[in-house]
Amino acid sequence: MTDPVLYIGNKNYSSWSFRPWIGMRTAGITFTEKLVPFDMAAGNPAFKAFSPTGKVPVLVDGDVTVWESLAILDHVARKHPASGLWPENATDRTMAMAMSSEMVSSFPALRSACPMNMRRERKPIETTPAILADVDRIQALWSDCLETSGGPFLFGAFSIADAMYAPVVNRLDVYAFETTPIVAGYMARMKELPAWREWETAGRAEPWIVEEDEA
Repeated sequence: MTDPVLYIGNKNYSSWSFRPWIGMRTAGITFTEKLVPFDMAAGNPAFKAFSPTGKVPVLVDGDVTVWESLAILDHVARKHPASGLWPENATDRTMAMAMSSEMVSSFPALRSACPMNMRRERKPIETTPAILADVDRIQALWSDCLETSGGPFLFGAFSIADAMYAPVVNRLDVYAFETTPIVAGYMARMKELPAWREWETAGRAEPWIVEEDEA
């Protein structure tokens, strides 16, 4: 059986690529990585050769093509139920899906002002009430989960919810947002994951610069 192929963009910038990649890598799901870089604001026209949306990430698993980060993670979680990518407890699964869906649909101020950037020098930016509201909501979500589960990750063991919020860990870190102790501890544990370190090392070594993402 051929391994699924995960098409991704630049590891330094591509937050949506990072989500399924760190989820699958941490869960021990085997896949072939194909990185197609973008060095322009509009992405890369070459994406259209494998992506129905012209964007990354895309997972090609046999005769199934899955686009969108959360859909990719859900696909591999259902295919590999022993991976634990969705929490075992039914209530936790529901909450993890709700949190993951909120990540997809929400936090526009933070995402717009603070692009993911693995090699950015750690320093603050000028904030707005909308950015701070996004950060407050994220910290509240994480804190509630960690206090309920006891950690070390949002629902105890690493799950899709952690993968979906991984780029936000980078944002809160490199843009030097003030965080609570429980959030700071969670961020440190995420950054200690072998998969995180592998991705970050590769991202820092990339030659491509996208000026629009150098906030």
